[in-house]
Amino acid sequence: MKKVFASDFDGTLYFYKADDPDKLPMRSVEKISEYQAAGHLFGLCTGRQVGGLTPFITGFVEPDFCITSSGSNIVDRNWGPIYKRGVDRDIADALVKEYNPRGYRMTLDVEGDICVFAKMDYPGKYYVITGVSDAPEGMIHQVSIHTESLEDAALNARLINERYGDYVEAFQNVIEIDIAPKGCSKGKGIGVLREHIGECRLYGIGDSINDLPLIRAADVSYTFPYAPKEVQEAADKVVDTICDALEDSMNDE
Repeated sequence: MKKVFASDFDGTLYFYKADDPDKLPMRSVEKISEYQAAGHLFGLCTGRQVGGLTPFITGFVEPDFCITSSGSNIVDRNWGPIYKRGVDRDIADALVKEYNPRGYRMTLDVEGDICVFAKMDYPGKYYVITGVSDAPEGMIHQVSIHTESLEDAALNARLINERYGDYVEAFQNVIEIDIAPKGCSKGKGIGVLREHIGECRLYGIGDSINDLPLIRAADVSYTFPYAPKEVQEAADKVVDTICDALEDSMNDE
């Protein structure tokens, strides 16, 4: 049976807070290439936008698929569309008008492109906007809010789900809040991927609360000793690195 491995990005494959310049460990890159060379599929399952991935993986990792923006924008190895959903623009506008004036750093994913409200030091393409009204045309796949603490993220994710839960799903991603269209999640993305690929054995790995839908949807799931207790309890196996999980997947009968 075909093996498919879906990996979270931040804190799992890419370590953006690491002091070491090797934020994308070459050992992991080599193991992914080995996994794909063996005839298996490897892809990403992340809260990031397409535009939040390409500057960091191009030339290193060539994913066979990417489940981005918490399952609302899924693309194939050529970045072609597999599945697309959008947040209603009026809801996105309401969220921006509520949270942007409060000093939270916000990001919109519009058709895979990053839209922010102030210039930033970023190696890839992005747009600076003042609101939803001057954002590029197209689907807003996700609204993201950067908070200051785990507690702040958890509280506001709950409040957003209480207020806008008929329209969106808010996921706590460490101190970020990722807000996707209602019904979207990393787990839903895995379901769509299964339908697209066909019969397969699916492996998933992640390190944070927003990875729980991915971990629960996978046939075999992994996490790390540094993941929250809830995530460790939900996963089938706790490993030290993604390389260990890929090796375990390759050896799984």
